[in-house]
Amino acid sequence: MTDTWRFDAIGTRWEIETAAPLDASARAAVSRAIDGFDLSWSRFREDSTVGLLARQGGTVTAPADTADMLALYAALSDATGGAVNPLVGDSLARRGYDAGYSFVDRGAAAAPADWQQIVRWDADTLGLAQPATIDVGALGKGRLADIVADVVAGSATGPLVVDAGGDIVVSGRTLRVGLEHPYDPRRAIGVMEVSDGALCASATNRRAWGEGLHHVLDARTGVPVTRIAATWASAADGMRADAAATALFFDGGPALAAEWGVSWVRMRTDGTVEWSPDRKAELFL
Repeated sequence: MTDTWRFDAIGTRWEIETAAPLDASARAAVSRAIDGFDLSWSRFREDSTVGLLARQGGTVTAPADTADMLALYAALSDATGGAVNPLVGDSLARRGYDAGYSFVDRGAAAAPADWQQIVRWDADTLGLAQPATIDVGALGKGRLADIVADVVAGSATGPLVVDAGGDIVVSGRTLRVGLEHPYDPRRAIGVMEVSDGALCASATNRRAWGEGLHHVLDARTGVPVTRIAATWASAADGMRADAAATALFFDGGPALAAEWGVSWVRMRTDGTVEWSPDRKAELFL
């Protein structure tokens, strides 16, 4: 027998599956972890750390995840030739994906290519040399799924599954996950198995709001990607799986996934399906 707790948070649907129901204190701990992460990293909140830096720049006490996340962003940026960049927040806002969800396109704008000169961080501080909007969407939800899984593991015994809107962390069991067709959610293009690890997915049909407008931008141009429709990546943890799923929208993504030992599948917008050499996915071709 298992128990599934379903709730909405940070704009997505969560499902946490455990061997026995989580008690009130465990659920409260999960809620605190999610709220704390959101208060640090949400670009949609004026009271967040990101919101403060966007208005005035400067230096603040670093949230607990800063060094790990920004170091991975640096690897993503290097691997994709700058296509992935944590200062893409203002570019997204210009395309309509702003704090007020206006969905009004004001044109493309590139993110600062020298972001590693603007964003400064160490174990204790996070700073911006000038006001700018940090967006951690390339890997943040995977990171938060890891955090929640750790919180749940501290309160529950036995296998667990944390599903944060398709970013899935599994412990103590094997889970078969269908790869949803990006153009028809009633269908799957295949199945991947996850055992004591994570599987993250990204697709251009999610968080889309206009003709050709969606949340996966090339930070070098501010223009939404057009060649890749959906990606899936399996790794040891959610943050790395989420980061790899983002990298796979760009040239350099497969090489980075190979370096990290990540299994992956991606579908191009012409319907072509590609996959990692380890062929861990069962594809319905």
